[in-house]
Amino acid sequence: MKILVTGGAGFIGSHVVDAYARAGHQVVVVDSLTRGRREQVNAAARFYATDIRSPQLREVFERERPDVVNHHAAQASVIVSINDPRADADVNVLGTLNLCTLCVQFGVRRLIFASTGGAISADEQHPTTPLSPYGIHKLVGEHYIRYFGSGLTWAVLRYANVYGPRQDPHGEAGVVAIFTRAMLDGKTPTIFGDGKQTRDFVYVEDVAGANLLAATAPASGLANIATGVETPVSEIFRHLAELTGFRGTPTYAAARPGEVYRIALNPSQAKQWLGWAPQTSLVEGLRRTVEWFRG
Repeated sequence: MKILVTGGAGFIGSHVVDAYARAGHQVVVVDSLTRGRREQVNAAARFYATDIRSPQLREVFERERPDVVNHHAAQASVIVSINDPRADADVNVLGTLNLCTLCVQFGVRRLIFASTGGAISADEQHPTTPLSPYGIHKLVGEHYIRYFGSGLTWAVLRYANVYGPRQDPHGEAGVVAIFTRAMLDGKTPTIFGDGKQTRDFVYVEDVAGANLLAATAPASGLANIATGVETPVSEIFRHLAELTGFRGTPTYAAARPGEVYRIALNPSQAKQWLGWAPQTSLVEGLRRTVEWFRG
């Protein structure tokens, strides 16, 4: 199949591209390089430096005619969305709407949408009560996917807290990357909140595996891509300190607005629908991540 991946130069998207390329699919990458990095794009993929909101995206569809579209391009920071909801909506709502429209117009058979679990709900049936514009706009994106679903099949994947190699340690998101980079540089990481807040950490290569299965899954559907395990941020600090040899203690600061205190997502639907389950333990995933950052 020919699969077009938006955001394919980014952290998660580039791993998804790698998984598709390894499986023998033709891969086309669209990325504005606002946060993505060209060098992360698999050499087997055809690359377009194009924004999902741009009229040029139509030209990509006209030239490539993909069978499947995997949508990872997004404004992914909760804090940025709180500070500038309009800018977040511009990318995560209008950009997604533009993409959906083109998928229907050009006969795409399947659309995979990278959504968020922690910013929306605990499981697929749980009431959706986002606490940030980011979560609200991702939920709007899900509704657009369903709306356009009469013209194509779709898969909505709600991610837990994804971590692993290539994650950007210089933004607000990605506590594993931020802590790892700071510790390896001999700097003291900051924990926002009391450290007892929990997240469901899922390794990026496992997430890429879910996207591979979603490309050929039967029918349309929605699933959490998660481990179902709550891990306190203070425990992540402890594990990473052991792996990096960091001897210090964290600095604490006030909790950030719009962030959920406890997150653990039920992944049972992913197993039932996709045949997917996480393969990488937290300790092993953290070890691989630290090794990558060392390199």
